[in-house]
Amino acid sequence: MCSALPTRRRSSLVAAPTPTTRKFLGRLSLPERNFVAEALRTETVGGVLLLLAAIAALIWANTPIKESYESVRDFHVGPGSLGLDLSVQHWAADGLLAVFFFVAGIELKRELVAGDLRDPKAAALPVIAALCGMAAPALVYTLVNTVGGGSADGWAVPTATDIAFALAVLAVIGTSLPSSLRAFLLTLAVVDDLFAILIIAIFFTSDLNFAALGGAVIGLAVFWLLLRKGVRGWYVYVPLALAVWGLMYNSGVHATIAGVAMGLMLRCHKEEGEPHSPGEHIEHLVRPLSAGLAVPLFALFSAGVAVSGGVLGDVFAKPETLGVVLGLVVGKVVGIFGGTWLAARFTRAELNEDLAWPDVFAVASLAGIGFTVSLLIGELAFSDDPVLTDEIKAAVLIGSLTAAVLSAILLKVRDVKYRKLWEDEERDDDLSGIPDIYEQDDPAYHLRMADIYQKKADEHRRRARQAAGSSDAGDGPA
Repeated sequence: MCSALPTRRRSSLVAAPTPTTRKFLGRLSLPERNFVAEALRTETVGGVLLLLAAIAALIWANTPIKESYESVRDFHVGPGSLGLDLSVQHWAADGLLAVFFFVAGIELKRELVAGDLRDPKAAALPVIAALCGMAAPALVYTLVNTVGGGSADGWAVPTATDIAFALAVLAVIGTSLPSSLRAFLLTLAVVDDLFAILIIAIFFTSDLNFAALGGAVIGLAVFWLLLRKGVRGWYVYVPLALAVWGLMYNSGVHATIAGVAMGLMLRCHKEEGEPHSPGEHIEHLVRPLSAGLAVPLFALFSAGVAVSGGVLGDVFAKPETLGVVLGLVVGKVVGIFGGTWLAARFTRAELNEDLAWPDVFAVASLAGIGFTVSLLIGELAFSDDPVLTDEIKAAVLIGSLTAAVLSAILLKVRDVKYRKLWEDEERDDDLSGIPDIYEQDDPAYHLRMADIYQKKADEHRRRARQAAGSSDAGDGPA
C-alpha cells in the first residue's frame, strides 16, 4: 500500500550485465537509492503511526468505554443537501483514503513514465511477482470458501499489501534490510495499489448516478486542462478536488477513485531546468499528510473491533475469515515467491550473489501484511452484514499479525548478513556525501582515499618515532 506508497523508484532492481542474463535484486543506482531512502523515511514514520492507531482502536473498542468509540465512529456530520451526511468512519474510509490513493496515483504515474514500469523487460519480474502475489491469495480464499460453503464476496480482501505497516515492522524489529530488498517490496506495493484501485472501481461500484458521474468527469477534465495550462495555486486545485470528490461519491463509484484519477494526471517527468517534476513536488508535500494523518485516522476508526476468545475462535471456524487469514499468510508467500522464482527462471535473471532465495521468501512473507486496503475492501465486500464485516476485520488483523511475526523471524535469522550489506552501502570513508560503493569508477575518489591513507600513514610514522624515542630515553643511564 497502501501503504502505501517519496515515490517508489527502483529502476535498478533488474540490471543487465550481459545480453543474455540480468541481475535480480542488484544494487540500486545512486539516484534510485536516494529516492527509496526518502520514501522509507516517510513511510516508516507513517507505518509506526498506523500501528499505534490500530492498537489504540483495539484498546478503545475492548474496554468499558467502548460505547464512546462506537459513538464517535458512528457520529454523522456533513451537508446532507449534498448527499454527504456521513459517519466519521465513512469520512475516514471515503474521504481520508482518497488522499492516500491520490499519492498512490502519483506513484503509479511516476513508475509508468520514469520508473521500473516504463521498461517492460526490467518491470517483468517484479510485476509478475506482484500479480502472482495477488492472484494466489484470491485463489486460496476462493478454495477455502468453496470447500467450506462460505461467501465468495471477500475474495479480494487478502490481495493487498500494506507497505506502511510492513515498514513499521522493519522499524520495530530493527533489521538492516538492504535497499534492493526494500525497493523490491515497494515495487510489489505499487502494483498492489494499481490492482486494488481497479478491483474497487470494477467490483465495488454501486448503482450509478450518471449526472453526478458526468459532473465528476467534467471536473477531472478541468483539472487536467489547468495542469496543462500551467495554472498554479492550491486555492484553485483544492476546491476543485473537493468538488470532484463529492461528485464521484454521489455517482456511486467509490470516492477514492477521484484521488487516483487526479494523481495520474500530474506530470511526473522533469523538464529542462526543473529539479523535480510537479508530481514529485506535490507528492513530497502531500505524502506526510497521507502517511501521518489520513491512513492512521482510517485505521483508528476501522480497526476497532471487539476481540474476545469467541471472536478469535470464530476466525478459524468460518470459511470467510479463515480464507482471509490463509490468503494473507499462505497465499501471499506462495504467490510472490513462486512467481518470482518462475519469472527468474524463464527470463534468465540471476539473483544478486549477495542474497539468497530465502531472502525473497522473507520479503514475500512481509508482503502478507495487508492492513489498510484489506480493511477497506472488507468493509465494501460485506457492507450489508455488519457482524461479518467485524469478523473479517478481525481476520485481517490476525492474518497481518501472523505474517508480521513470521517475517520478523525469517528476517532476523539473516540480519547479520543484512547489516553487513547495509554498512557497505552506507560507508563514506572519504566524507564526500556519496557512499564509497558508488564511487569505485571515479578517479577522484581513489585520489581522495590515497590522500587520507597517506595522512594516516604519516601520523602512524610520527607516533612510531615518538614511541621509539620514549623507549630509548627509558633505556638510558639514570
